[in-house]
Amino acid sequence: MRMLLIFVLAIMSSCLAAQPNCNVYMYNGDELKYKACRALEKTRGHYQFSRAYQEALDEVLAIDSTFAYAYRVKSTAYLKSGDFITWKKLMDKAVKYDPEEELFYRASCRYQFFRDYAGAIEDIELLDSLVDYDIGYSQNGDYHLNIIKALSYKAIGKLNESLQLFERQLSDSMYSVGIYDYLHLGVLYLEMGKFSLALRALKQQALENDIAENRYYMALVYKALRDEKRYMENIKLAKEKYENGVKMFDPYVEKMDQIFLTDIIDAMKTEGF
Repeated sequence: MRMLLIFVLAIMSSCLAAQPNCNVYMYNGDELKYKACRALEKTRGHYQFSRAYQEALDEVLAIDSTFAYAYRVKSTAYLKSGDFITWKKLMDKAVKYDPEEELFYRASCRYQFFRDYAGAIEDIELLDSLVDYDIGYSQNGDYHLNIIKALSYKAIGKLNESLQLFERQLSDSMYSVGIYDYLHLGVLYLEMGKFSLALRALKQQALENDIAENRYYMALVYKALRDEKRYMENIKLAKEKYENGVKMFDPYVEKMDQIFLTDIIDAMKTEGF
């Protein structure tokens, strides 16, 4: 079941970047946007960083300068290459012309790449105010936007607000739990000194997606509870999982609450009992 969810989230992430159905614009009577959408076909087969790809998108925007999707996909190469100023200008235009469809992406990138937590919260709240349906997930499918909002509150030191958002989202019977949700909740409880609740959340994470980070933080909880035996069991398991590649992963940035092998080794050396 866990692997199925990971697969679904991966597919969801791919779908978020998929080219729009041009016929929808024709059906809605927007012939200009239909022509712009059809011109997107010229980008096929070209690498995002290539001149041909970017020029093809320029042609699209010359047809319809309000085509939000084209601004978003054009921005991606600048994001990946580190030209964040140009990325921001393009994404701001995408959001301007279609906020309901583009705010999720800007919010996700503000959180993931820029650590602009206040900006991410602002975008998510704006999106939530504009739609009457579920606001959805981040561009990579790792997190629901409400979880990103909770993590952003945690990052700026508003732990109680973060906890309220976590508990509300995870109590929703219609919500499919994310691959790191209970890990982050457990770490939040740990940071707040709520050790029994932290342990409960981390044990739930073990059932959902048992990774090195989960065992590392579980070990820290047991250390706080003065349970040396379980501390050592979990820190050793964290090392084993880490060395086998069973850990948090993002190809671009360090994730919140992510650990490294040196963290585990240092914890194994530390005496605290």
